[in-house]
Amino acid sequence: MTAAFFIAGTDTEVGKTTIAAGLLCAARRQGLSTAACKPVASGSEATAEGFRNSDALALLGQCSLPLSYAEVNPFAFAPAIAPHLAACEAGVELSAAVLLAPVRHVLNQGADFTVVEGAGGWRVPLGDGGYLSDLPVALGLPVILVVGVRLGCINHAVLTAEAIARDGLRLAGWVANIVDPATSRLNDNLATLTALLAAPCLGQVPRLANASAENVADQLHVARLAL
Repeated sequence: MTAAFFIAGTDTEVGKTTIAAGLLCAARRQGLSTAACKPVASGSEATAEGFRNSDALALLGQCSLPLSYAEVNPFAFAPAIAPHLAACEAGVELSAAVLLAPVRHVLNQGADFTVVEGAGGWRVPLGDGGYLSDLPVALGLPVILVVGVRLGCINHAVLTAEAIARDGLRLAGWVANIVDPATSRLNDNLATLTALLAAPCLGQVPRLANASAENVADQLHVARLAL
């Protein structure tokens, strides 16, 4: 049994990596082998081994297969800006076609549970006039949507779900990541999201003092996915 999913967010800074790492940890607890890929990451630190991105490192830490950093994150850029701008500044051609081979390499490792994490929201542009969403479309990956629960999240979630469906992909599940616990009418917002999103909710993750993969995994239900 092998299953792979694209992790998308309703916006930037909604906790995609936090949830992706938690899903990988939850899968490992079920005895599944795990792998991950974050094909492009901006906001990386220079090290003796090259640029390293904290999100990609978090994913690598939850991979049971012996993947290298470069396999998990083939394109890392220093400035914390939109990927197409960071790539342009670095003189790198970025497109879904360029990203396909390294992502397929990870998928071909045959892990039981693989996640491919996007950047920002669904329609993040790439340098060739295309979008990062062209990548999961080319791969036919079902999508797990991370909803950053705060004021305005219902609109963002519904529009993103509509775009995913319009692109011909299946919304396999969604996670409510409560980034603003002071959100007015929180429970009503969660109930509305549940009614409007035509996919199982994989969990409601509260604002955690320690959002480790292990603590996040406690809030998630991988079994609700059609593995």
